[in-house]
Amino acid sequence: MKDTAVVTGAASGIGRAIAKRLAAEGYALALWDIDGDGLRAVAAECRERGVAVDAQRVDVGNLAAVRNATRSLGQAFDAAPLVLVNCAGIGEVASILDGSPEEFDETMRVNVRGTYNCCRELLPAMTEQGRGNVVNIASWFGKSGRPMSLAYCASKFALIGMTQSMALDLARHGIRVNAVCPGTITDTRMREEADRQAIAKGLLPAAERVHLIPLGRLGTPEDVANTVAYLISDQASYMTGQSINVTGGLWMN
Repeated sequence: MKDTAVVTGAASGIGRAIAKRLAAEGYALALWDIDGDGLRAVAAECRERGVAVDAQRVDVGNLAAVRNATRSLGQAFDAAPLVLVNCAGIGEVASILDGSPEEFDETMRVNVRGTYNCCRELLPAMTEQGRGNVVNIASWFGKSGRPMSLAYCASKFALIGMTQSMALDLARHGIRVNAVCPGTITDTRMREEADRQAIAKGLLPAAERVHLIPLGRLGTPEDVANTVAYLISDQASYMTGQSINVTGGLWMN
């Protein structure tokens, strides 16, 4: 059995694909999400791989909830998690003109404060053991400002900055911190909601923008999961502070 990994936002989409990929790699899993039904389903899929799984409903933007979930990990597993994948996230199709302050605050609460909360609570155990891996799921929207995505862009730019800062602070503790920056990914709740909001505002859905992607297809959650698996492996042992694009060539910087 490999180390224990915590995956947030694990109930669907990219988080679900990451959980299943890490289960296939032999990691014991702590799966966190606010969607209880989705969590139970993905937990069952991962257990079919023969790994231990602890699934908990957790609002990562709530520090008390993250603290409680972290404490319960000690009862579920013999060893503290040495892998953290921060995948929980939300987004709105809105500009500074039509987005609400409440939507902005909620996006930052989940995407940025949620990542902060999980790192704050789980990193001490990694520093004690002198090793660990953190992967933050950012976005290519965190590298280039995009229209109708003010709050989402702000949150993902913040995640890339957090990734780089933590990588510098934690290297001496044997902990690597990297980010993955997905492009246009299909088969996720966020994609479905973004397309719905885009269509309502007279914008094109993702399926009608495939011609802009050099590799000629939308990305899949598994494309992102494969990159996460690489980043936490020994094959990436000399990589930290990086933000890896998984965009089909749509963004290359």
